[in-house]
Parts: sequence; structure tokens; C-alpha cells
Amino acid sequence: MHGEEIHVTRKEFDLLAMLMEAPGAVMGRQDIMSRVWDENWFGSTRTLDVHVGSLRSKLGSSEWIETVRGVGYRLTIPAAAHT
Repeated sequence: MHGEEIHVTRKEFDLLAMLMEAPGAVMGRQDIMSRVWDENWFGSTRTLDVHVGSLRSKLGSSEWIETVRGVGYRLTIPAAAHT
């Protein structure tokens, strides 16, 4: 990453923006789904996992977005990013 531009989809951007609102805070799956997709979303919540996986790949590390099992996700800042 290191100053490189990465291209993300609109949903990936919305998801990342939501996580960036409160780094370190756990965002619940249902909260993410209702804000990023729509509270009337009737599809699978698996779409969230797919988008998180895609973002992790584009960010070059799975360390940025941490899975909180049974709850949701949180944005973390890897130690290597501070240097």
C-alpha cells in the first residue's frame, strides 16, 4: 500500500468508510448490512464476508480488518503501518 492508490467498488468503499468511523470499535454484522447494503436487504449476509475478503486482498493484508467471531468486524491498524 504505502501511498499507492487502490481501486475499490462502491460497496467496498462504503464498508471501509463505516469501519474507519471508529477504528478499533466492533461493528456488528447486522449494523453493517443495514447501513452499507440497506435495512431491507433480503440477500445472504455472506455478501459481507465476500466484500471483506476482497478489501483485505486489496489492502494487501488481512490485519486491517479483524473478524470478531459471532459479532462482526473492526478496523485495526497493524503495527507495521505505524513505521
